[in-house]
Amino acid sequence: MSGVSALVAVSRTVADLGRTEAFYRDGLGFARVAPPEPVPAPIREAMGLGSARATRLRMRLGAQAMDFLAVDPPGAPYPLARAATDPVFQHVAIPVRDMEAAMRQLGARSPEPISRGGPQRLPASSGGVTAYKFRDGDGHPVELILFPDGPAAERWRDAPGLFLGIDHSALTVSDCEAALRFFTGPLGLAIASRGLNAGPEQERLDGVPDPEVDVIGLTPPAATPHVELLHYRRPPPQALAGRFGPRDRASTRLVFAAPDPGDLAAALRGAGHTLALSRDGSAAYGVGPDGHGILFLRESP
Repeated sequence: MSGVSALVAVSRTVADLGRTEAFYRDGLGFARVAPPEPVPAPIREAMGLGSARATRLRMRLGAQAMDFLAVDPPGAPYPLARAATDPVFQHVAIPVRDMEAAMRQLGARSPEPISRGGPQRLPASSGGVTAYKFRDGDGHPVELILFPDGPAAERWRDAPGLFLGIDHSALTVSDCEAALRFFTGPLGLAIASRGLNAGPEQERLDGVPDPEVDVIGLTPPAATPHVELLHYRRPPPQALAGRFGPRDRASTRLVFAAPDPGDLAAALRGAGHTLALSRDGSAAYGVGPDGHGILFLRESP
């Protein structure tokens, strides 16, 4: 079993594909790949969507992709009582060339802020980045990030435009070690970085009081985009009641390419996780230790 080869998309369930397209296009520079289309049968089967009508819109920002799913009949809306410390929290981080210009363009869409007091410049001990967090029209969190220098800035140096791509997706987890076993075990992601963020800038960025958060970078063989784990030592994670499935608007999925989703599903089942495999073996779906959705698709030859 060879694990995953790349994070090929981040997928979110939304209420209205037209509204979502306008937000990500006009506010964040995304472009649609093709008109909305029915979710392919193997993915529908693996995700347990049954007879529901499920439509997918794929958009790109540079070389990275996001998939937006609308499901009829719909599931639950994004919960109102939520914070960065809730394990349902999962953001996409979009590097920008100019934070002020990015904020002007985004501001025209009037997003719900998570950060307090606008973009925050974190201290060097937390990476020295300037970042701002907000929510899209469905409640899904997004982060704008400006890398000052170093390998991350170099990685995006030649990307065109104001909004450069998708650097990573960050997941809040309640049990750091369980999450690490999940992502570095059968999936085969590598630990690329570890940090501990705290202080008043982090408090304003996350919108929670006096945070202290482990930030762990995990990379697949194709390193961009990558995954980050956010583990809040304080305030402690406050899990929402129940978990969210693919129909629910709080549902976000990491979409990984894998040489053999069937082998990967078997390995994860052997480690105690539940996954569903499509009949043709090209797609598998399950959740991580904190309920974050994971979709595995057979990579193209």
